[in-house]
Amino acid sequence: MTVNLQAPIPDHVLAVPGVRLGIAQAGVRKVGRKDLTVILLDEGSAVSGVFTQNRFCAAPVQVCRNHLQQVTASQADTHIRALIINTGNANAGTGAKGLADALSTAEALAALLKIKPQQVLPFSTGVIMENLPVDRIVAGMPEAIADAQAQHWAKAAEGIMTTDTVPKAFSAQVVLSGQTVTITGISKGAGMIRPNMATMLGFLATDANIDPALMPALATDLANASFNRITIDGDTSTNDSFIVMASRKAAHAAISSWESADGKALRDAMMSVAQQLAHAIVRDGEGATKFITVRVEGGKTVEECLLAAYAIAHSPLVKTAFFASDPNLGRILAAVGYAGIQDLDQGLIGLYLDDVCVVHNGGRHPAYQEADGQRVMKQSEITIKVLLGRGEAADTVWTCDLSHDYVSINADYRS
Repeated sequence: MTVNLQAPIPDHVLAVPGVRLGIAQAGVRKVGRKDLTVILLDEGSAVSGVFTQNRFCAAPVQVCRNHLQQVTASQADTHIRALIINTGNANAGTGAKGLADALSTAEALAALLKIKPQQVLPFSTGVIMENLPVDRIVAGMPEAIADAQAQHWAKAAEGIMTTDTVPKAFSAQVVLSGQTVTITGISKGAGMIRPNMATMLGFLATDANIDPALMPALATDLANASFNRITIDGDTSTNDSFIVMASRKAAHAAISSWESADGKALRDAMMSVAQQLAHAIVRDGEGATKFITVRVEGGKTVEECLLAAYAIAHSPLVKTAFFASDPNLGRILAAVGYAGIQDLDQGLIGLYLDDVCVVHNGGRHPAYQEADGQRVMKQSEITIKVLLGRGEAADTVWTCDLSHDYVSINADYRS
């Protein structure tokens, strides 16, 4: 079940000049499913990424970080040229062997493409603490390379799925100095999702000509306003990665500042696609029936707004109440109260469900009727707005409800 999310229409997912994608069935964990994807980048592409903050990060995350650092530090004109993604096995909790396996995967693809191993970024997602079947992955590489085409974004979105019920892919175009630029991205993830990235992979590409020096900040800014603002179950995974790629094929002048007109237009368009990809993960959350926007306003700082928003979004009591469409909204107030905001004055707190004012000045609004709350709770998309009454800061987190199916999916995950 998904919340107002449909599988992408392949023709609507636009090719990005300078980027090709190929998919293969390697039998990483299950026979007969697409589980190996390669993304091939033309020479001169600029790449950056954001990775999990889980200290027990997977081997491919370690390799990706090292390869990006090596390419950035290189005095030669060296660029990332390929990404390889396997599903079914996370290659996490696998010690020194896992690290060697991730490196050997990159080396094998590099040999086939006649590039350097550090020009390859490996990604894995799936079951933790099982050794990577490198032989099967290497055997599947020629098929994936042969399949690589610019139009294969929708196929690649399917190829990186694990417990997802639908593939996730979005595109946009923007005109920069008279040149039409394309932005396309894919993501996967449905569980073990919380802020600071989770069991999710996101890949966002554009043909815009971006100064490579701007790419690290761009990846961070995009992640902070999209993938780092979603949560399903509060668990931070070992493998999450968000990669931003610019093939730099577009004919406009290079973007060297995000403050320029073209810079702002491109950044806004890329942010829109990144947020769609992040929202799709929540809409496809394991067992989800509601898509919930948690907006906290009136904080002294953004950080305390996020403390309150995440306390609400992570609360099993809040999430199960929304699953049941039960306006037991004192649970939201309780979450705000234990969020860790210092000197919180409960007499200033306000709470809205969509346009229904539930709480004013810390107490139940005189005009609030439970029937109004229940009407909103029955919707598939709901906005919770909390007013802290402390300042001008605000921020937003996106989450979902917690259903019986979430337990079933995760209880049966390895079967």
